[in-house]
Amino acid sequence: MSDSLRVESLTKDFAGLRAVDGVSLGVEQGEILGLIGPNGSGKTTTINLITGLLNITSGRVMVGDQDITGWAPHRIARSGLARTFQVVRLFEEFTVRENVEVAAIAATGANRSVAREQANRALVQMNIAHLAETQASVLPQGEERIVEIARALATNPRFLLLDEPGAGLNDAEIEQFLPMLHRIREETGCGILIVDHDMRLIMNLCDRLHVLNYGQTIAEGTPDEVRSDPDVIEAYLGAEVAA
Repeated sequence: MSDSLRVESLTKDFAGLRAVDGVSLGVEQGEILGLIGPNGSGKTTTINLITGLLNITSGRVMVGDQDITGWAPHRIARSGLARTFQVVRLFEEFTVRENVEVAAIAATGANRSVAREQANRALVQMNIAHLAETQASVLPQGEERIVEIARALATNPRFLLLDEPGAGLNDAEIEQFLPMLHRIREETGCGILIVDHDMRLIMNLCDRLHVLNYGQTIAEGTPDEVRSDPDVIEAYLGAEVAA
């Protein structure tokens, strides 16, 4: 059996509010799974639970045969999970390469020489090697998002969790973004879990979709299956998008 990221009956309560309610999903290495749903449906909370930024009320998270439930975020990162955030957090006073190197050192404990090799490889994978010596503070939003993904790749992840990487990108940037994400899968073999509201990106990128509404799973399947699901159309997509 191939390596997998498994979430089993994941639940999160906030002061009487159940934000995530018994969600179970899985991502195989080499697979791209889209996690979609309306605002407030629990998508980012699910990623925060998987990566240890929030404590899990009940359920568990497995990477391969290893139960990582309750682990600290840095330990989870070293188990092979890397993530990005809705709001990009670069060190503005550092160069692009230094930003990526820092991530490699923090997640893997690599020395500076090894971290630089990992950073250079990630910059090439994301087609931004020409920005290596550029100070992060001058980057436009689209390039900031690409640098953040490069930082995640520099940690040599088994699974990559992307939280709205397409947010704020224009049509042209989305068109450039798609082949980059496909190439990550092809070149690294890592599994990808992606949250995004841009249906062009999601429908053209993902092998499968998992749909949340009010913290619960309402559908899962291929993009074509989900697009035509009546519950998903009513809760999220709307008739025009589904058509």
